[in-house]
Amino acid sequence: MMFNSLFKLTSYRDLLSAWLMREIKVRYKQSFMGGLWAIIQPFSLMVIFSLVFPRFASVSTDGIPYPVFYYTALVPWVFFTNSISFSVPSLVSNMSLVTKIYFPREILPLAGVGAAFFDFLIASSIFILMIVFYQVRITAVAAWLPLLVLLQVLFTLGIVLFFSALMVFYRDVRFIIPLLTQLWMFASPIIYPLSSVPEEFQDIYMLNPMAVLIHSYRQVILYGTPPEMKYLLMCAAISVVSFIVGYTYFKKSEGVFADLI
Repeated sequence: MMFNSLFKLTSYRDLLSAWLMREIKVRYKQSFMGGLWAIIQPFSLMVIFSLVFPRFASVSTDGIPYPVFYYTALVPWVFFTNSISFSVPSLVSNMSLVTKIYFPREILPLAGVGAAFFDFLIASSIFILMIVFYQVRITAVAAWLPLLVLLQVLFTLGIVLFFSALMVFYRDVRFIIPLLTQLWMFASPIIYPLSSVPEEFQDIYMLNPMAVLIHSYRQVILYGTPPEMKYLLMCAAISVVSFIVGYTYFKKSEGVFADLI
């Protein structure tokens, strides 16, 4: 069923592309700063973290400048949270389309993730400038980056598809999502490095795919070391299962969306 649905989705690629462009345009329509907002959010958090936590929490970065250390984690994290916040309400926000016109409903949350990925690319461009400014040496290990991004997209899609479908049944999801992402942030090595987590708890801690991904981004970009395979394979398995479960639940629920919305 899932593979048939994915194959069917390819015939609607023009609609998906059009809706993605609409999502990007609407996000910055009548905005003075425009696409700069994609940079301002992670950059402002990076500035705050760099000023506050080194002074009051004694966060160790193993010699990496604090701005680069934090920005490396914040860019993928903001992509993850923006994907959730924009995509999960997409079905309910576009109820007129869902109730009147037939199309694969997953196009709506997928376009939201695509728009967040566009912001991710913009924010990453500033990161390249930061690497040059702070003279961070990039090694061949950075070739792992496409795989890390792919795993993050896969995991994000699973979360988004599941909760966007769930929100049609339970509108409380809109209140749960902000709380969930806040708690999730503290359960991921964004403010602190993985080394701050006691070694005896790290295996449990790394069951969080975002913890694995953020730690791996820092490893391959800042420290020139490959990801820890044990954790990366675990992250890959959870990401694949997340996507399968999320997409399967979405398609099974799709038939009643119009009635419930």
